[in-house]
Amino acid sequence: MKTLTKEESSDGTEKGGTEMFFKKYGDIVVGIFFMALSAVMMVMAQMLPKSKVMEVGPEFMPMVIGVITFALAAALTFLSIKNFKMHNAEIKADDIEDCDYKRVLESVILMLVYVFVMKPVGFILSTLVFLFCQMMVLSPDDERGKKQAILLAVIDVVFTLVVFFLFRYGFKIVLPAGIFSINL
Repeated sequence: MKTLTKEESSDGTEKGGTEMFFKKYGDIVVGIFFMALSAVMMVMAQMLPKSKVMEVGPEFMPMVIGVITFALAAALTFLSIKNFKMHNAEIKADDIEDCDYKRVLESVILMLVYVFVMKPVGFILSTLVFLFCQMMVLSPDDERGKKQAILLAVIDVVFTLVVFFLFRYGFKIVLPAGIFSINL
C-alpha cells in the first residue's frame, strides 16, 4: 500500500510544497517584499540630486510612491497576520487554482514592449495601446465583446490623458513626446 505525504491531483502529479506555502502565506510574503522594495526605493530617491530651481525635486515622486507602497504593504502584512489565525484552517491542495500562464506571459511581453517603445513612440500613443491591450488580456474571456472593448477604450483614453496632463501641468514633468511633438 502506497502512503502519500502530499495529495495527488487528478492527473496523478503531486500538489503541495511551494503552491501550498504561497496559498497560506502569500499575502505575508508579498507584503514583506513590497515593504523592503519601497524602503530601498525611498533610500535611493534621497540619493537623487536636489533641485536648485524648484522646491519639488526629482526625489519627490519616488518618495511619494515609496511611502504609499510601504504603507499599503504594511497594511497587507498586518491584516494578513491578524486574519491568519481565523483562516488557518487546513487548505486542501484541490483548492489551489491553476495559474493562467498564457495571460502572465502576455502581460510580461506587453510590459517589455511598452517600456522599449515609449521613448521613440511617445507616452500618449504607447500608453493608449498598452493599456487597452493589457486590459483585454486581463479581462475574463466571456467579457471580451464589443461593448466591453468600447468601455475599456474609453477608460484607456481618459486615464492616459489624465496622467499626461497631471504630469505635464501638475508636476511640470514632460513625458516622452516620441514621433509626435505635442504642445498641449
